[in-house]
Amino acid sequence: MKKLRVLTTVLAMSIPVAVIMAGCSNGAETNQTAATSAPAASKAPAAPVKIEWMQVGWGTNVPTSDDFVKKELDKKLGTNLILTSPATNEDYQNQLNVRLAGGTPPDVYQILNRDSLLKSISTDSLLDLTPYLKTKLKPFADFVGEDTLNNDKVDGKLYTITKKPGVSSNSYWLRKDWLDNLNLKVPVTLDDLYAVAKAFTNDDPDKNGKKDTYAITGSGFDAFSVIYGAFGVGSPTPNNSLPEIYVKDNKMVSSLYDPNMKNALAFIKKMIDEGLVDPELLASTGQQYVQKAIQGKAGMGNFSWTDLAKDAPAKQIKEVNPKAEWMQIAPPKGPGGQYDLSVGKGTSFTLFGIPKALEKDTAKLDKIFDYINYISTKEGNRLVSYGVEGRHYTLNGEKVVPTDLLAKEGAYTWLYQVTGRPEAEYLQTKFPSQAPLIDFVQKQPRMTAYNGLLNPPADFVSADATRFIKEELSKFIYGKTSLDKYDEFLKNLETKFKYNLYLDGAQKRLKELGYTN
Repeated sequence: MKKLRVLTTVLAMSIPVAVIMAGCSNGAETNQTAATSAPAASKAPAAPVKIEWMQVGWGTNVPTSDDFVKKELDKKLGTNLILTSPATNEDYQNQLNVRLAGGTPPDVYQILNRDSLLKSISTDSLLDLTPYLKTKLKPFADFVGEDTLNNDKVDGKLYTITKKPGVSSNSYWLRKDWLDNLNLKVPVTLDDLYAVAKAFTNDDPDKNGKKDTYAITGSGFDAFSVIYGAFGVGSPTPNNSLPEIYVKDNKMVSSLYDPNMKNALAFIKKMIDEGLVDPELLASTGQQYVQKAIQGKAGMGNFSWTDLAKDAPAKQIKEVNPKAEWMQIAPPKGPGGQYDLSVGKGTSFTLFGIPKALEKDTAKLDKIFDYINYISTKEGNRLVSYGVEGRHYTLNGEKVVPTDLLAKEGAYTWLYQVTGRPEAEYLQTKFPSQAPLIDFVQKQPRMTAYNGLLNPPADFVSADATRFIKEELSKFIYGKTSLDKYDEFLKNLETKFKYNLYLDGAQKRLKELGYTN
């Protein structure tokens, strides 16, 4: 499950969500002839209510032969749950846009970022859940918590089913066996990291007699997270979204305007010029960069512990090279500090919306609420977290004790965790051997980004601004545009894409919330 940020994370909707929502059948019609002619005791049972939802699966799909979570939920709730889970944010958004444009939205669907949320609200496309929180959605509200719900409200109203907050999963990793092969120490400073990167690229770290390795791989600009951190700046394109907004000396700062950003970009350019970086880094999609690490082509990068240390990738790594060993390291110290990927304050990492059209389909809406509430109870949450009691786990008092089948069959259950889970308990139970890795992640120093609290102005198009920023930054780090023209880039961003309006709104918002003077 991806990424650290509660920022969030990714692409804005490429078309407005303002579409005419078609009414959805509740799928629960009964046999009217039987209902009127037969005694009550012989009525045919109501058909299961079909509930369709979409979310990003990151390559995980529900099993086709034995989806035991669906079977148990459908039996308990009288539903027919159908999940579509495209592998990437891009694939998901494209498929969702087709559904929305065609007037056939899923009954529940993931909203990738706050910009998309605001667009949906402005077109009156989403159901306002606020009136239901103390009545029909009380178990959900109690489970997630008031603070989390308040973070996701817009103008005092809640339009999303929000996941209970999780914990960070990403940190910086490198090949320890490569360090050992080259008699190098774990890098502590930014200069150390640069020296190790040169050795990983030029000195045959895998000892195969070929110059076929490079140092850094990763997911786009996020691959340079610890370099930004070493210069004391936030990410300029976190998870392919707008530059991070943070606070220094009680004043709001956009990472692009931080005086140290040009120095960070110059350092990255130097590493690229010397061939230390995956040449396909900015073109990488999905989990391609993880596969490069697993296959021994790259020796360092920012990864989730799930990318390299879960059973499946760990097995792949050893199959490629039995001596391969990845290790986590603290972010290197630099002239501006020491920070790993930022932690976000504001909108939760995962949000789900319900089309407003379902307000009139009370039978279906009530079933959706039943599902949301049930998986927020102890019994239901254990099902979507661990599987079937007696098959995938047993109980010792209130403590969940996994069986061997949980590891073999339970990798997909998180797809049903629309409201989240008690994270610490879940990770300790399901991944006890990875507990030290998870604990290491939580201890790393991180900046706080406030993008999740911001409401972009209506005439500011986040997707267009983000695209321009990525294109121009790539020109800087690949030497196509001199960094002497950086101020010109900022001016164009303000005038052509109205980024100054976004910053003005951000400044006002953070001051209202008491984060700046």
